Amino acid sequence: MRFTKMHGIGNDFVFVDCTRDQPRDPAALAQALCRPHFGVGADGLALLMPSRTADFAMRIYNADGSQAQMCGNAARCAGKYLYERGLTRKTRIELETPAGSRTLWLTLDGDTVTRVRVDMGAPALRPADIGVDVPGERAVDAPLRAAGQDWRITCVSMGNPHAVVFVPDDPAALDLAAIGPAFEHHALFPERTNAEFVRVLAPDTLLVRVWERGCGETLACGTGACAALVAAVLGGLASRQATVRLPGGELAIAWDADTDHVLMTGPAVTVFEGDWPVYAQ
Repeated sequence: MRFTKMHGIGNDFVFVDCTRDQPRDPAALAQALCRPHFGVGADGLALLMPSRTADFAMRIYNADGSQAQMCGNAARCAGKYLYERGLTRKTRIELETPAGSRTLWLTLDGDTVTRVRVDMGAPALRPADIGVDVPGERAVDAPLRAAGQDWRITCVSMGNPHAVVFVPDDPAALDLAAIGPAFEHHALFPERTNAEFVRVLAPDTLLVRVWERGCGETLACGTGACAALVAAVLGGLASRQATVRLPGGELAIAWDADTDHVLMTGPAVTVFEGDWPVYAQ
């Protein structure tokens, strides 16, 4: 099985062209491929498939084998993959995901895709639509007790659930190995959650550290960057356009007031290609 390893500012994926054939057990394949040292090593497996409603479909499986509804960094990598391998010559691609269709706009330097903008859709803010057991119409600055501490969370869904926490200092100082699992598996989130720890450096600059459900800490999360900006705007802490700085790099995020959609722009990088023996899973 041919694969390509790619990353979006350090959030890495193993991509497989499934436009003709699809793996029998993608969850098991994801666990095998993503395993550090024994596999390729990645945050997730991305399968690109035919679609009846869009140009292509994308399915993401986390490193633990669970399926993700949406991944912004993988969507950017998908655009680069599809164009550079000749699967499409479009620079505007409709990508079907379990969270709905997403539009990609490719920036080219010759035949190389250097940056991709993704229409991430409108954020869901109602707790019932996010998957968080909090009363009311929005979970903004809601209390949460986790890892022996009291936190204030703002919950947003970008096709997947996020709990955003604003911290006064650099989030790099947090013991995320202890805090992250306590958030992910908290009883408030029946289907688990992603968690973002955000320091507002300026109204147009956010510093973010991410814990992703099914993966653990990652160098970047596209939906998490979008959720961080939305939460910051809801809390009156940021403008609707900002640079989001993550450990792996920066993303440009904008929450359009007219359409209510969040736009994410950033790079996509091909790391290497290889062959995976199917019996190895």
